[in-house]
Amino acid sequence: MPILKLLLKLFLFPFAIMYDLITRWRNRLYDVGQKKSISFDVLVVNIGNLTVGGTGKTPHVAMLTEIYSNIFGRKVAILSRGYGRSTKGFLLADQNSSSHDIGDEPLQLYRALGSKIPVAVCEERIVGIPFLLQEFPETDTILLDDAFQHRKVKPNINILLCDYNRPFYKDFLLPAGRLREARQGAKRADMVIVSKTPEHISEEEAHNIKSEIGAYSSAPVFFSKYQYQPPQIFSGDAVQTIKKVILVTGIANSKYLLSYVMSQYTLLKHFEFADHINYSEKHIAQIRTYFDSVNQEDTVVLTTEKDMVKLNELLVGDQKVPYYFLPIQCKILNQEKEFLDCLKKIRLI
Repeated sequence: MPILKLLLKLFLFPFAIMYDLITRWRNRLYDVGQKKSISFDVLVVNIGNLTVGGTGKTPHVAMLTEIYSNIFGRKVAILSRGYGRSTKGFLLADQNSSSHDIGDEPLQLYRALGSKIPVAVCEERIVGIPFLLQEFPETDTILLDDAFQHRKVKPNINILLCDYNRPFYKDFLLPAGRLREARQGAKRADMVIVSKTPEHISEEEAHNIKSEIGAYSSAPVFFSKYQYQPPQIFSGDAVQTIKKVILVTGIANSKYLLSYVMSQYTLLKHFEFADHINYSEKHIAQIRTYFDSVNQEDTVVLTTEKDMVKLNELLVGDQKVPYYFLPIQCKILNQEKEFLDCLKKIRLI
């Protein structure tokens, strides 16, 4: 299998070179001012990555929302592209929004943050920001979800996420790898966060990772970890004690979650679907069939918060299968004060 993967990478390498030339030329046009980046009279914070999915943008957006609104006392709004939605243009999330309307991740953020923080989607952020400010003129901080390559908007701070398990400095350009642009794109970052880091990472390993990132970016590097909260039921009959789990995921990288679940429960089966999957009745039936085939005592279907918002749209109220999701929080490891100080230094352009 590794030989086949290597041969496939070699076959795709010429296409990756062509992709590299195109993305480098585009970035060069922005760097020299041939293409314009527009700034706004509010604080614009971009959270993005160099890879295709899987770095944990949504939990980090939630974490930064809490910091800017609750710690810094700013009026925050969130603007996302709304990947996977069936609509176009600018839309505000509300209580009637579905994942088809605004995408699964914006819906997840809206459900988590409630009515306190406006959440909107627009594929062209440069168009979405004025609409958002018109709707909420008191807004002084906009968090852009996944806009590192959206260079039409000039952010005040570019936060680049790097997955600990799949760092960008070991990856390759599409289609040979998962990079959206060359590793050198990291030079635009004002801050790098290594996500999904083990809690007890050694100082030596952290130093080595910083050195690897330092070859492409001079930005300060921080490390973040996930903290899973107790599972919460969202459909079916409650289970008093959870011991066995049927895991259902439609995320880009389930390795971190899978490791956690296996450390806490007996994993019966993992239904691993593609990232941003549009669940259907067929998937629900597939899960139900397997659930009916096993000993159901202390057994639940467990999924992510991102998957929950889509699965919940398909589950009827009298569904007997117990569906739970794992709430997740993102925390900065060991350098919380330094991280906050770094954010405070960013001023309006």
